[in-house]
Amino acid sequence: MPDLTTLVQPDRGQPARTIHLIDAKGFDAWLAAQPPRHRTAALAQKLAPTGYSSAILPGDGPEDWSVVSVVANVERLTPWCLAKLAETLPEGAYRVDGRDPGKAIYGWLTAQYKFDRYRKKDDKAQGARVLLTGDPARMEEALRLAGVAFKLRDRINTGANDMGPADLEAAAADLAKDYGAALTVVKGKEVEKGYGMLWAVGKAAGEGREPRLIELEWGNPEHPRIAIIGKGVCFDTGGLDIKPAAGMRLMKKDMGGAAHALALAELVMQHRLPVRLHMLVPAVENSINGEATRPGDVMISRKGISVENSNTDAEGRLILGDALTRAAENDPELVFDFATLTGAARVALGADLQAVFANDDTLAAELLAAAESEADPMWRMPLYEPYKEALKSDVADMVNAAEGPFGGAITAALFLKEFAPEKAQWAHFDIFCWNGSAKPGRPKGAEAVSLRATWKVLKDRYAG
Repeated sequence: MPDLTTLVQPDRGQPARTIHLIDAKGFDAWLAAQPPRHRTAALAQKLAPTGYSSAILPGDGPEDWSVVSVVANVERLTPWCLAKLAETLPEGAYRVDGRDPGKAIYGWLTAQYKFDRYRKKDDKAQGARVLLTGDPARMEEALRLAGVAFKLRDRINTGANDMGPADLEAAAADLAKDYGAALTVVKGKEVEKGYGMLWAVGKAAGEGREPRLIELEWGNPEHPRIAIIGKGVCFDTGGLDIKPAAGMRLMKKDMGGAAHALALAELVMQHRLPVRLHMLVPAVENSINGEATRPGDVMISRKGISVENSNTDAEGRLILGDALTRAAENDPELVFDFATLTGAARVALGADLQAVFANDDTLAAELLAAAESEADPMWRMPLYEPYKEALKSDVADMVNAAEGPFGGAITAALFLKEFAPEKAQWAHFDIFCWNGSAKPGRPKGAEAVSLRATWKVLKDRYAG
């Protein structure tokens, strides 16, 4: 990961090129007011009243130039307003004319992310594009958010051969060491004794990649207890209900929920939020061998609910169910779980809009308001109780996956609700965490989603 402090720095009046921002609605008026050489340069570079459009404006000398960029609303900058410039401008220092970049600092940073773990190293020195800001507090917040987002992206982009259950455990161990947290790991045969669904999913993975429940606790026990849970399926073959090749291609990202839990937990500890944090990552690989769980097998969950495995490719909800039960044993007041859980959520909402289910209207309203404020989009989906009928089993208390193509994200969330703490406010995030194509500030590949919104909710609630 690059040193992010080299990409955004306090504005102390040092030399820097100017970035002029103009509203898309005011484009014609701005263009008409420009001197002829600026109008000529803008038109030659096809500057247009659309987001991310930009041009270089000449000055009096060959090195005396500035930048103009079009934004939707110059009074309300989003995280992505300057991201395209951070990808395309020449190296050097820049300041926004007449205002602080604010939330746009985040996109400036994330636009300069590169995943190069498996590439030959480029020995040529790369110059930085540096953004200046007069708001040190905003700068520090953006640096922290971008820092955990870079780690999150790295973990999801990494091949499953280098990001297995043991690697997630190592990531949690590093967090525990860095922030003085307590780490507990139950793994291998010990999982079988207390976490029947987690064991059923991960038992076929083999030595070195055994299933495990990773737990991290931090903070004053007298403070409000919160739980953050992330699905850690490090690779998903689908089990005996095996996925086709196309469906398996990106299954290294099936631990995206775990990556989000690690990132949000780090933000909590970095800011020393006055909470008692309990982070849980059920980590497995859904593999196939002679020990693999079969369709029709019945598992006994940690909660004691018997579950008939109606689809071995509906494994994420199983491991989350046991983790939710474990979290409930400590009576948290707030629980977030993150999971790349269902294709049905993507069919309903697409890749960019994340599905959230909540058992409390107040919590849901906070999350949606934060999503709007942070340009971190999510949409509340219903926990429609009549659909629970589809989870009935002929031989057990319930099945893990309903038959048929309808309402899959809802029935998955209803399954989880059976294991969520009854007295806690609980939100389940069915996330995609992947950019199929590049956007400014969001390169193709892994992406942090719902992270900034959930962090804002936690900060607003507990920071005081």
